[in-house]
Amino acid sequence: MKSFSSPSNSSTITGFILLGFPGPREEQILLFVLFSTVYLLTLMGNGSIICAVHWDQRLHTPMYLLLANFSFLEIWYVTSTVPNMLANFLSDTKAISFSGCFLQFYFFFTLGSAECFFLAVMAFDRYLAICRPLHYPTLMTGHLCNILVATCWALGFLWFPVPIIIISQIYILLWIQDY
Repeated sequence: MKSFSSPSNSSTITGFILLGFPGPREEQILLFVLFSTVYLLTLMGNGSIICAVHWDQRLHTPMYLLLANFSFLEIWYVTSTVPNMLANFLSDTKAISFSGCFLQFYFFFTLGSAECFFLAVMAFDRYLAICRPLHYPTLMTGHLCNILVATCWALGFLWFPVPIIIISQIYILLWIQDY
């Protein structure tokens, strides 16, 4: 964290300094190239899954629709943190504002929560397919699959606002205390 305010010092807390991977500039550039490559491969791989499911009618089944949504979620999950990390590799300040930190925190944890919900629904889908193979087409309909997908997204984004609000109150209390 930057600096606290005291009666003789009128500086305020404006954000966090992210140390991450400290090292010389050459190492930072090497890490930037490495993480950029992995990030682009992640985007391309998940994008390929989404495109394959979208374009091939034979893949319009609950398992593949869940997988496509999971891939879409994964794109946003890594995008919630990696671009900021890449920017910090090339930056001299390596700082993030409190609002930027809370926003990144919110998206990282809500998308992570949604990922857990999707994994649970995908496990349920496979359970039905394996343990009830004759009833599977009547149990896991397209309508139920759409409801489960919407529920995963909604629960993921509604799961984490309360902790974010509570944690942000600490910042507000520290800010008020300074004045």
